[in-house]
Amino acid sequence: MDKSESFALGLSGLLLAVFIIAILYAQFARNIEIPTCITDVEPFTTDTLFQVGEDEYELHMIARMWAFQPSEITLPVGSKVHLYVTSPDIIHGFKIENKNVNLMAVPQAINYISVTFDEEGDYFFACHEFCGAAHHAMAGRIIITADDEAQATGGQP
Repeated sequence: MDKSESFALGLSGLLLAVFIIAILYAQFARNIEIPTCITDVEPFTTDTLFQVGEDEYELHMIARMWAFQPSEITLPVGSKVHLYVTSPDIIHGFKIENKNVNLMAVPQAINYISVTFDEEGDYFFACHEFCGAAHHAMAGRIIITADDEAQATGGQP
C-alpha cells in the first residue's frame, strides 16, 4: 500500500472516531436527544395531541402536500412534547424555529424526538424539504402560553 493511501485511510478512521465520539458526547454529556426513526409501527393517519402526564404531551403530526396537521398547537410553559412525524405522500421536512428540532417526514415511517418548551412565545415550524408547488405555504406554529388556565389544543380530539 502506498504511503499516501495509508495516510488517507488513517485520517478517515480518525475522523470517523471523532464523529462517533461527538455524537456520544452530545447524547450523554450534553443530554441532546438524537432523532429516532420508527419503522416497525404502522404510520398513523390522524393527527392527535394528548396529555400523557403532568406538563407532558404526545403529538402525532402529519406532513402532507402542502400542510401540517395540526398547523397550530397551544401548550402551557414547561411542556415536554413527544413529537411523532409521518407523511402519507412524499418526503417533507420539519424544523421548529429556535429549537433543536429538525426531522424528516418520510412515507411509511415515523420520526420521533422529544422537546421541552421552557419559554413563553410562538415557535414557528416549516417544511425545509422542497415538496412541490405550494411548499412555501407549508408552515405552522406552536404557541406556548404562561396562562394558568391554558389548555393544550391542536390535533383531532
